[in-house]
Amino acid sequence: MILTRTFWQPHRIVMALVVLAIVVWCALSLRWDWVPKYAPMAAFGIWRTLWILVLSIVFGLLLAIPLGLAQAAGPWFLAWPARAFCSVIRGTPLLLQLWLLYYGLGSLFPQIPWIRQSDLWPILRQAWPYGLLALTLSFAGYEGEVMRGAFKGVAKGQLEAAKAMGMPRFTTLRRIWLPQALHRVLPTLGGETVLQLKATPLVATITVVDIYAVASRVRQDTFLTYEPLLLLAVIYMAITAVIVLIFRWFETRRPAKVA
Repeated sequence: MILTRTFWQPHRIVMALVVLAIVVWCALSLRWDWVPKYAPMAAFGIWRTLWILVLSIVFGLLLAIPLGLAQAAGPWFLAWPARAFCSVIRGTPLLLQLWLLYYGLGSLFPQIPWIRQSDLWPILRQAWPYGLLALTLSFAGYEGEVMRGAFKGVAKGQLEAAKAMGMPRFTTLRRIWLPQALHRVLPTLGGETVLQLKATPLVATITVVDIYAVASRVRQDTFLTYEPLLLLAVIYMAITAVIVLIFRWFETRRPAKVA
C-alpha cells in the first residue's frame, strides 16, 4: 500500500505520461520495418553481451577478493604488486587496455608455433577472449580496491575473538571476514555491475559482435540513425533494470546491520 502511494505521486505520473508520449511518437513516426530482418542478429548480440558481462564480473570478483585481501592484510611482497595492479588498471583507460591485449598480446600468439598447433588456437584466434580478459582485469582492478576497504572495515574484535578461540585463519576468512566484507561491498558491487555493462560496447572495437555492434551494423546498412540507437538504449535500460532488481533482492537478504 505504501509503495502504491509512493508511485502515484504527481511528478511520477507526469514522467510516466511523458515516457508514454515518447514511446507512442517513436512507434508511429519512425521506421521499424528493419527489425524482423535483424532480430536474430540482435538476439545473438544480446546473448553475447550478457555472457561477457556475467563472466567478467564472476572472474573479476574472484580476482578482486585476493587483491583486496593482499592489500588489507598481506605481507609487503603481496601487497605491493596488488596495489600496483589496481593503480595501473584504474589509472589507464579500458580501451587502451583492450587494444594492448588484442593488438599486442593477440598479435604475438600467431608467431609462436606451439600455440598455433595447440587445441587453444581456435579460441585464441578469436577476438572475444581478449575482450573478456580486458573487462575481467578492469573489474578486478576497481573491485580490488573496494574489497581492500571492505576487509579493513570489518571489526578487528571479531577477528581477534576468532583467533583467541583457536579458529584457523582460513576458517576465519571463510566464515567471518569474507562474508562481512561482501555484505559491505554489495551496494557498490551493484553500481559497478551497471558500469561494467556500459563498458561492454568497447569490445565492438575489436570486432566482437555484441548488441552495440549489431546496432552499428543496422545504421550502416539502412542509413537509419535514431531507430537503432533508441532501441539499443531501451535494451541497455532493460538490462540495467534487471541488474538493479537482482542486487536489491540480495540486499534485502543481508543483515540489516553489519558489525
